[in-house]
This record gives sequence, C-alpha cells and structure tokens, in this order.
Amino acid sequence: MKYIFPSIFFLFFQCLSLNAQFSKKSQDYQKFQGFFDYYNDDSKDRIFLEVPELEKEFLYVYSLSSGIGSNDIGLDRGQLGNEQVVYFKKAGNKLLLVQPNLRYRALTENTLERKSVEQAFAKSVLFGFKIEEETNGRYIIDITDFLMRDAHGVAARLKRAKQGNYTLDKSRSALALERTRAFPKNLEFDFTLTFKGEPQGAYIRSVTPNPALVTVAQHHSFIALPDADYNERAFDPRSGSYPFSYYDYATPVEEPIVKRYITRHRLEKKDPGAAVSEAVEPIVYYLDNGTPEPVRSALLEGGKWWNQAFEAIGFKNAFQLKMLPDDADPLDVRYNVIQWVHRSTRGWSYGSSITDPRTGEIIKGHVSLGSLRIRQDFMIAQALMNQPFGERDDNNQPMLDMALARIRQLSAHEIGHTLGFAHNFAASTNDRASVMDYPHPDINLKQGTLDFSKAYDTGIGVWDKVAVAYSYSHFPEGTDEQEALNKILDDARQTGLRYISDQDARPAGSAHVLGHLWDNGSSAAEELEEVLDIRKLAITNFSAENIRSYQPYTVLEDVFVPLYFFHRYQTEATAKVVGGLDYNYAVRGDRQGIWKTVDKGRQSKALASLLKTLDADEIAIP
Repeated sequence: MKYIFPSIFFLFFQCLSLNAQFSKKSQDYQKFQGFFDYYNDDSKDRIFLEVPELEKEFLYVYSLSSGIGSNDIGLDRGQLGNEQVVYFKKAGNKLLLVQPNLRYRALTENTLERKSVEQAFAKSVLFGFKIEEETNGRYIIDITDFLMRDAHGVAARLKRAKQGNYTLDKSRSALALERTRAFPKNLEFDFTLTFKGEPQGAYIRSVTPNPALVTVAQHHSFIALPDADYNERAFDPRSGSYPFSYYDYATPVEEPIVKRYITRHRLEKKDPGAAVSEAVEPIVYYLDNGTPEPVRSALLEGGKWWNQAFEAIGFKNAFQLKMLPDDADPLDVRYNVIQWVHRSTRGWSYGSSITDPRTGEIIKGHVSLGSLRIRQDFMIAQALMNQPFGERDDNNQPMLDMALARIRQLSAHEIGHTLGFAHNFAASTNDRASVMDYPHPDINLKQGTLDFSKAYDTGIGVWDKVAVAYSYSHFPEGTDEQEALNKILDDARQTGLRYISDQDARPAGSAHVLGHLWDNGSSAAEELEEVLDIRKLAITNFSAENIRSYQPYTVLEDVFVPLYFFHRYQTEATAKVVGGLDYNYAVRGDRQGIWKTVDKGRQSKALASLLKTLDADEIAIP
C-alpha cells in the first residue's frame, strides 16, 4: 500500500507535465480558430486538433484539389470523395474517429432499441489518435498522419488503371498551408502528396514530367452537420429525382422497412403564404473564375436557365449563378461550384454533390466541366458546315456559335445533377423536353442547305419544370403533400411527358423504345432517315476548305471522323425499336400503361431504315 500513493502521484504529475509541455509549446504554434480550433507546428510539420466535445457527429469529406489530368485514369482536379458522418470517441489514451453505420437505423425514442440496431451492424473506425493533452474535457490530438494519407485512393486507382504500383512518399509530401483554412462551420485542410513507383502505363507517362513521382493535392473537410429543420421528401420512381434510402428497424411491421427519399437542397419561402416569394436562403452557384471567355458567359447563361423552373413554382430569384470570388477555394463546402477542368484528352463532365448521409440534404453541389468538350463541338460544326474556310481563315463565328450553344446546355445539364436530378433519356422524343437528356445537334435540311439555328435548345425544358416542382415545391399548411406530389406527376403524364433514365437506356442490351442517348425525334426511324440525308449532303460538300490554310491535309481526317459517324447514335436508337418494348416506371393506381411490345409496323420501318446504314452508297467515302 505504501508504494501505491507515490505511484499515483507520479502518474498524476507526469500527466500534468505532459500537458504543460504541449501548452507551453503551443504558444509558438500558429493557431486557427473555427469549427474546431487547430494548431500548426511549422517547425515539425505537424497539425494538432482541439476536440471540445466527444461523440458529437460531424461530416468528413476528402477530395482532390489538384489532379493528374488523364481522363482514362480519372483523378481530376476537384473530384469529390465520399462524405462520411463521424465522431470522436475516447478509448484509453486515444481518440478514435468512428463512422457510424447509417444504412441501418432505429428511429425511435427507445434508447435500447436504437442500441440494439447499432450493435447489430458494423461501424468503421477510420483512425486512432494519441491524446497529446486533456484539459477540462478538451482534447489535443495530432492529426497529421490522418491528413497525410492516401484517403482518395490514388495509388489504388493507378493500379486498377494498370499504370503501375505506387506508394505514398511522405518525404515528398507536405501541408499546403495556403489552402488550409478555418471557418465557423467548416475546416479545410490541403496536403501535397507525392506517390513513388514504377510506371507501367502510357497514360501516366503522358501527363507527368516524371512518371516515377506523381504529385497531387488532397483536400480534407470537417463540416458541421445541418440542423434538424430539413424536411425529407418521399422518393417516387416517376419523379426524375435521385433516391436516398436507409433501413429503419423501428418501423411497424405493416410498413416498409426501407425508407426512400429524394436528395435536394434546402429551399424555403420567406413568406410561406405568398404565391411568389423570395427564398430564405437562395441556392447560389459559383463559376470557376479560371474559366475563359466566351465560355464563361455561355456557362453563366446556361446555368441560369434553372431559375425559370424555380420561378414556375413561386420562388423569386431562388436559383442564382455568380463568379467565384478570387480568394475562395472551389472545395470550400460553403460554395456550390462549377469547376472548369483540364485533361490531356476529352472526357465526361459530371455533377457531384456533398449530401448529409442522415437525410439526403444536398450541402454542396460541385460540377466538373471538361474543357476539351467545346473543342470537339467546334470540330463537329466545322465538319458539317459547307466550306467554312473557303473565303477566309478567321471565319470561326458560325462554328463557335454552335459550340457555345452546346456549352450552355451542358452547364444546365450538370448543374441539374447537383440539384438532385437524374438523366431523362426519353426527353428527346418530347421535343427536347429536358436539359437532362444527352442532346444530339438538331440540324435541319432546308432547300438543299443545312440550317444550324436550332442545333441546341435555348432554355429549361418542360420536364425540368416538373422535376423541380416535385423536388422543391412549397405547399401551404394543411396540404396533403403526397396527394399534391402525385398531381404534379399525373399532370405531366397527361401532357405526354415521359421519363426513362440510365438503367433502361445506357446498357447495350437495353430495349426501351424511347430511352436513347444522343438522339432526336419522336420516331427514331424517321429521324435516322433525316440524319442520313444531312450526313450525305455534308459529306458531298466536304473539302479541303473545311480546314484552314497551311494546315496539314491529315487534319482533314480528324475533322471528317465526327461527320462520317454523325448517324451513329441515331442508328443505335433505331436498332432498339426492333424487338423493343415501351414501358413506364408505373406505380399502382397511376393509370399508366405498364408495358407493351412495339407494334410490327413500327419495327418493320425501323429495320428498313437500319438496312440503309449498311448500303454501300451510304458507308462509302467519296
């Protein structure tokens, strides 16, 4: 017994000594105050986080602030990783960063019932941190190793792409202090990461000065979760919205255990009783200030189309698009961003979001637009037009006008994804009813010449207004919301609008007669006939004057390729009519037809049109 008390006092004073050591050292550290306070020890390249409260959930997101630049590898600047609800939990001399399993829940006041579900399914401990200091329930931990790791899976992506085996080289990695910031509701950390390895593929060699050393920048965000005032809205497969779901084991037996809601931004009227009202907080997007003109103006114009849909449901200036401030970080969660992304080869543009995994509320929309897209669209126009450089080499405006029209539509399309909307690949059969379709240029043949004036649409589509109405409509108090939502969709059906998304349009074996990519027209076969006529005329007109003076004649091949395959996607659409089906995302009681086969006459017409594409006169190059 006589040895116990000295031991206890020794441990107590040792802890005080350690705490005093950090407190004394921290006076020389740079302190950042925000959602969490943290310290930067510049002399040793360490970041210390102060945790004021245990087991309080927040959102953790990782992303790439600087990418590799290869579409084939797929690690782009601004690429978001997965969002994760996490919390700190004390375990001995550590704080564990725990990710709860939100896919399985029990939404009940019964604590033991909630606990039984929590214990039934696995959690994930993302990291363990040694406690450097504890004072009055506040903990200091060193988070440097957590931040300086391959959270985004860069090495794994390079390996899957068969570009080589790489590992993180910490000696060539460091904190990027200029992009590390603290705000009241979010922290933003940025690290330069270098991966060392033996390059094996051509892709990585083409985009790095030294393919044995690949350096990117990885971003980490700690974000305060939104308050509990967000109202979830039920998902309907007819709505055009993205679903969000989880299992609720506290659900009564007679009700579905799987809960399905839509993802959307929070949008509320300042005056709930007014037919037209401004929003409490409008949805504001910001365009990358590195975007050049005239692309900048086109993206701003196209993106602002969405406000037409919000005006249609009684919101005034609810959707806005501005330029990103010069001192803002595109990955800062406070900004919905449209980012202009460069790659070595042309690839997809895409819209991503950071959502609250508890509710599906969109916290940040993030659009990535590939900068080479407009150059491809310019070349398509260059191929279609009759001797564009016949008289002068600076006759760029006709092609540029068509390319910019496409970029306006692209801006609206990708923003639409970040507002919560899926593709509608049947919209082209409804007179281009949605910007969420993939648009093929709609060229018209008039008196032996090609008319490009309506190549792309110039505003939001009628289906887009339906999707916005379903997701964002505010209903007066006392309204039966489910009944009101059903009416929106029933009214759309009665006007002939159709909705078919990726799973029934994109696969090569898909059979839906209306679900096509890059097509036009209500009749695939009739449109194919017209496209073939347009293609034939453009090929007849094609000459050396489709390229500029003193360009190599080999450039003619590059320009000719999109013209030669101009009918490609309309051919695919027509092929799906043969043996095709027509069906809806029907629900019981909505009076939609569920499915039917395509009638014989329509199939025969499609087959006849298809056979023309195999005719030697059609496929021969003059």
